[in-house]
Parts: sequence; structure tokens; C-alpha cells
Amino acid sequence: MAHKVFIDGEVGTTGLQIRERLQNRADITLVQVDPARRKDPDARREALAEADVAILCLPDEAAREAAALAAPYGTRLIDASTAHRVADDWVFGLPEMAEGQRAAVAGATRVSNPGCWSTCAIALIRPLVQAGLIHRETPPAISGVSGYSGGGKAMIAEFESGETRGAFLYGAAQGHKHLPEITLHGLLAKAPVFVPSVGQYAQGMAVAVHLPDLGAAGMKAADEALRAHYAGERFIAVVDPSTHEPRVNPERLNGTNRLELSVHGNARTGAAVLIAVLDNLGKGASGAAVQNLNLMLGVDEGAGL
Repeated sequence: MAHKVFIDGEVGTTGLQIRERLQNRADITLVQVDPARRKDPDARREALAEADVAILCLPDEAAREAAALAAPYGTRLIDASTAHRVADDWVFGLPEMAEGQRAAVAGATRVSNPGCWSTCAIALIRPLVQAGLIHRETPPAISGVSGYSGGGKAMIAEFESGETRGAFLYGAAQGHKHLPEITLHGLLAKAPVFVPSVGQYAQGMAVAVHLPDLGAAGMKAADEALRAHYAGERFIAVVDPSTHEPRVNPERLNGTNRLELSVHGNARTGAAVLIAVLDNLGKGASGAAVQNLNLMLGVDEGAGL
């Protein structure tokens, strides 16, 4: 029997990509709301009640409302918003993050999908905190670039209409919405300094974690710690720094659910930079949601990916 899945917010960027990955699967039946009733609470309640799993592709407040609507029916949830990423009663949906995390996702009633920036940052930082190479009390600085699709429909419209041109930095006031999850799941005692940027291209992301005093031995140890942590993983790989030299291409993994990590630096000065590359609409959003859905349904983790 096919599993019933409702994508609440399927007309948004993330929702459309999830639907694309699910619509041709024989093991999935998509529960849908008549477009004319898309914002009707009763119609959404009916869909939430019918579904085995609902994927929430909504703004934060709407995601909280949808979770409340679903509660009486026992519908399992995957929330792609920021609303529940540091909530105690939601499982953080990064299966590769820690031992036991995959099993926690598989058995969860409520899973919070990570953000694209935080997937990269946590994947790099957490194993090195555990290895003693990054100190919890002195978090590293983080920077990076994402395609404009990461900003959702409004930003996509800005770029595609020509209203916005070129790249820009943002979040300099240190209030980026991904900082709480990076801090908590990165095992940091306080938030890192984080200044992201948006480029004039649609999708793809590269994130840099800066470690100016890691040292040559530390760089080797960091590479070894990351390789040990992600050994055997299907969607995360540690690659040689030459893969991304002389230029890091943020579009390298577009159309995939993969995440590549690498350790770069200057052996003479000891300055190091950890690099993560993914598709912000793949492993950074829709692909991750489908991966988590597969785990929750007990099917092949890579189905549809």
C-alpha cells in the first residue's frame, strides 16, 4: 500500500522540488488540496488528517499552526521551516550528524529539516568540536555564498526581474535565523560570527569555516576526523582540497543530494579553512526532506534522490 504524503505549501520553492522528487514514486500517494481551497484551514486540516506524513513548506508561524492542526490526527511531520529546529520535542533531521541520529529520525513523529547554511556549518564544526580541534567557547567565523533561490519566491522574483543585480552580503547584524541551530547542533557554547552572501545565480552553495590557528598538524587531524565521522555515508563525502582549487564552485553539486567537505590551508602559517559545498535546494532543503521522509517510512534512504 502506498504511503500518503501531504506537502503543505507545495507551490513554494522547496515544496515544488519535493513534489518533483515524489510525484512519480509508486510507493507514494500525494494528498492534495484543491488550489481554490489552498488557504482554507478546513481543507488543510482534512489533508493533514488523511496523510501518513505531512511536509511543511511554510513560513514559521504557518508551520506552527499546521503542526497544531495535525496534532489530533497523529500525522507525522517534517517541518522545512525554522520554527522547530531547536525545539526539544522535534528531532533534528540531519541523519549523518551523530551516532543514533538516523534511527532517531526514522522513529520520530516530528522532524525539523535543517537549513542549508546550517547543514554545511554543522557538518564541518560538530565533528571537530568532538575531536577537540574546535573549542566550544571560541567558535570559528563562518562565511559563504548561496544562489538566490535560497531566499525563496520573493528573492527569486527580484533577481529574475532584474530588480536586483550582482552579489551582496547580508546578516552582518548577527541575527541570521540559522544561528540558533548552528550553535546548538554544532555543540558550540555561543553563536559564531556569520556573514553569508547571495550571488547572481540560481542555486548552489559554498560555506567556509575559518580556523586561522589550526596549524599543519591540526589540518591533518581535521581531515582525519571528518573522514572518520562520515565514513560510509551515502550523501556526505570528504574530498581532497584539490577538488575545489583554484576556485570553489558553489554550483558543483546542483541537482544532487550530496554534500562535499574539504580541509584547506597553509601548512607554513597554520591558517585553515573548512569548505562545504551542496545544492541549497537539494541536500540543503528538498533533498534532505525526502531523505528524512524515506527514513520515516522505512524505505530506501535514497529513493527519489
